[in-house]
Amino acid sequence: MKPVLVHALRDLQRNILAGLVIIGPLFVTWLVFSFVLGNLAKAGLPFVRLLEVLFGIDTVSRPWVQSIFAVVLTLVVLYVLGRLTSQVVGRQIFNLFEATLERLPIVAKVYTSVRQLLDSMFAKKEANQRVVLIDFPIAGQKSIGFLTRILTDATTGQELAAVLLPNAINPTSAFLQVLPLERVTETDLTMEQAMSMIMTGGAVGPETIRFTHPERILKE
Repeated sequence: MKPVLVHALRDLQRNILAGLVIIGPLFVTWLVFSFVLGNLAKAGLPFVRLLEVLFGIDTVSRPWVQSIFAVVLTLVVLYVLGRLTSQVVGRQIFNLFEATLERLPIVAKVYTSVRQLLDSMFAKKEANQRVVLIDFPIAGQKSIGFLTRILTDATTGQELAAVLLPNAINPTSAFLQVLPLERVTETDLTMEQAMSMIMTGGAVGPETIRFTHPERILKE
């Protein structure tokens, strides 16, 4: 192959990869926002159609206007619900609603699991909610995970760690590992830094990370 053609192909490959690096984060961001806004629009669409029927507004019949109104109305409803549940009376009503859901066999399992997951995601960083490293998939190769809770071995009384390991690039799927707590290496990463590393395959993140367990350094 001629040197000129080889140089042209390499230049083409380099520029395409550079373009992917630029457009990749924008594309992923667009996908996330499209998913969120699309679901908000679907949730608020019945309210928009109800307003159209009650007030006979012809402008609302346009699809793009319906989507905007649906998103706005859904956000307003979410704000009102959050505001009400932050008050004493609203909190009591919400607790009564939760107690009713917990009596439903199948619904209770799904609702409780999702509620606990969201609480752990949005809660402030506590002693049992932090970014850690564990040996996975083999010893010596560490994966970033989130310590979700600490358990106790019913036989030995040993403390165990439940660690969620999101997949890189696609964190919507993950592995759940239960292992002895002493095998967990605590990092100084924040949740935001960890998610940035996971979403970008490690391209975005801090310059340093606590990789070695302190106790292992003392033993050596």
